[in-house]
Amino acid sequence: MSFRTPLGTARGLGSAKHGFSHWWGQRVSALALIPLSLWFAGSVLQLSHADYMSVILWLHTPWVAVLLSLFLVTLLYHAYLGVQVVIEDYVHQKGIEVASLLLVKFACILLGAAGVFTALRIAFGA
Repeated sequence: MSFRTPLGTARGLGSAKHGFSHWWGQRVSALALIPLSLWFAGSVLQLSHADYMSVILWLHTPWVAVLLSLFLVTLLYHAYLGVQVVIEDYVHQKGIEVASLLLVKFACILLGAAGVFTALRIAFGA
């Protein structure tokens, strides 16, 4: 026996109408972060005793810049989704909640853009 309406069953939406896509985005980004984090951690360990020029030469490799950019964007997206849930669950004043969500989103976009710009600028020698 189901308490869902036929329209709700056809659309596949729960009572909140948006939770599944948020949940799914969190899981997919977490799954993508597994190999990217392993690659990044291995790279950092490998470069831990390298000098500045060795790291710059490593970043000049185009696939390294692409992987680094993917890692950064995925990490910030995953972090934003997690912080969004915390804010929505624990901040009970609507004005502060909206301001916090906007601030976190702006910070993630700014950090992501700066990180990707820096990685690509180093990679392509500007």
